[in-house]
Amino acid sequence: MKIIVGFGNPGSKYNFTRHNLGFLALDFYAKIHKLNWQNKPKFNALIAKDDEHDILLVKAQTYYNEVGQSVRSILDFYKLSPQDILVVCDDFNLEFGKIRFRERGSAGGNNGLKSLIARLSTEDFPRLRIGTANDNLRSKIGDTDFVLSRFNEAEYEKLPQILKEISSFIDKK
Repeated sequence: MKIIVGFGNPGSKYNFTRHNLGFLALDFYAKIHKLNWQNKPKFNALIAKDDEHDILLVKAQTYYNEVGQSVRSILDFYKLSPQDILVVCDDFNLEFGKIRFRERGSAGGNNGLKSLIARLSTEDFPRLRIGTANDNLRSKIGDTDFVLSRFNEAEYEKLPQILKEISSFIDKK
């Protein structure tokens, strides 16, 4: 089984924010594969199961910076290793829409990855980073407000293609 973890913050006020790109990607995947989300309080997560591809989609409800709590409990329950996950998260240091896959690596300043690395005691897990850079906006409002900002019109128009690419990548994993 493969666990696909989309990073984001729970609650509708965070929909379509840069930090919720991981949630958005999993929502898109779930929609095209006709999967339904279920609340799983024991994991503090929303889960959608894709039996055809042997995939479990996970949207932790712990907030972005504490995602490691939820993922650790899921891995323990299913007796899986960190290499059995694929993280899908935003990266404001990458050009908007650029998708970068790594088998392992540091947190690179991403607090969700820091949480996961701390809870898993390893950096050895695959991650798919999706660029959200908009240096002009980021320089005006700062990093915290930037990651919680919504996409502008031009970025929003590019999202369907980006989400299709991410879904295709997940299907190949």
